[in-house]
Amino acid sequence: MNRRDFIRTGSTAAAGGLLVRPGEREHQRMKVALVGTGIRGSTMWGRSLVRDYVNEVEFIGLCDINPGRLEYVKEYMRVDCPTFTDFDEMMRAAMMRGDKPDTVIVTTVDSTHHEYIIRALEYGCNVVTEKPMTTDAEKCQAILDAQARTRKAVTVTFNYRYSPHRQRMKELLMAGRIGTVRSVDFHWYLDVYHGASYFRRWHGKERYGGTLFVHKATHHFDLLNWWLESEPEEVFAYGELEYYGHNNPFRHTNCRGCPHAEQCNHYWDITTDSRSMDLYVAHEHHDGYLRDGCVWSEEIDIYDKMSAQIQYANGVHVSYSCTTYSPYEGYRIAFNGTRGRMEAWVKERQPWRREPYDEIRVTDNFGETELIQVPHGGGGHGGGDRRLKDRIFKDPTMPDPYRQAAGARDGAMSILVGIAARESVKTGEPIRVASLTSLKPRAIRP
Repeated sequence: MNRRDFIRTGSTAAAGGLLVRPGEREHQRMKVALVGTGIRGSTMWGRSLVRDYVNEVEFIGLCDINPGRLEYVKEYMRVDCPTFTDFDEMMRAAMMRGDKPDTVIVTTVDSTHHEYIIRALEYGCNVVTEKPMTTDAEKCQAILDAQARTRKAVTVTFNYRYSPHRQRMKELLMAGRIGTVRSVDFHWYLDVYHGASYFRRWHGKERYGGTLFVHKATHHFDLLNWWLESEPEEVFAYGELEYYGHNNPFRHTNCRGCPHAEQCNHYWDITTDSRSMDLYVAHEHHDGYLRDGCVWSEEIDIYDKMSAQIQYANGVHVSYSCTTYSPYEGYRIAFNGTRGRMEAWVKERQPWRREPYDEIRVTDNFGETELIQVPHGGGGHGGGDRRLKDRIFKDPTMPDPYRQAAGARDGAMSILVGIAARESVKTGEPIRVASLTSLKPRAIRP
């Protein structure tokens, strides 16, 4: 099989596995351009790459619409590369210098992901994009069309797949430990601190983040698709805004200078957070973005309570929910199989002491219960961040026995669950995933 055929047909390549030909890695670093220098871009895909992948990655350009933040992030990342407020100008300048990027990393506001993904593909670059891949069906289709047209790779950064605890659950499912899975109960809890942060940022407006059914739950839906090795077929959902937004007698534009600070449980003094002050507050005069926005703003139009019933093409039924104002953070999940049940209660942010491991409970029908302890991985997202980046930048051709590498189809199938759920809330009708784009759900994930 030649390289072109492998890229066309191989699951690893389709997921972004071949960002640079293996033979080139001995002679040169991967040339990378970053668009979007907010907190995720400047840290996980910025400074940490410069620090941990110095032999694998070379930044050839940074781009952001906020010129002040752009210059601050260049210094924060400790890179010496040109900066641009216009993406096309960055790409043209790089090509004129003979520095065309191998890979463009996209970490902008969710609703603009498609613009930079498509343009990067058309410049002949591979793409690494933060989740969600985009926010609606039309933009999703445009990305799929661009990838088919350019035959370049799109990698979606589903780091949750790479954490040891979730991988262990995948191993047990692949081994048939509880037989054939027939249904799943999956319930996610965001605490009153982390949950509130979505509503004080741009994520609280549907036009930017597509609601948390898309922005946050794309992680959850991707895990389901990956664990079940199938694709979603139909979604029926409910959603309400019943805690944040207009559900409060007082409000202000943002926390700084708020006359209600003493009586507001969600008051956040951003001036005590030097990172946020340097990254956002110092440069808000350029674009007007207030990082400490009011969680009671009447402009908030996303749901803070969500639930969905998902029918998979292989017949599995999923009951999903997400609450954004819980006293603790984590999730409960249970897989119900023909031979038993596998369940976990993962404590991500707790007011009490955490154990150095997460547990998986497996109970056999007519049998015993087994408790499996999985130590926490080091680094962000339960150890998933470092393992994901190692695969992308250190050894893209490494074996992938659990099929953790995620490409454009994976990115699409995760957001299409959220898009369908959002549409179902608005229409009161179940939504067929096949009606949203040209992708037709398959019983076995391709």
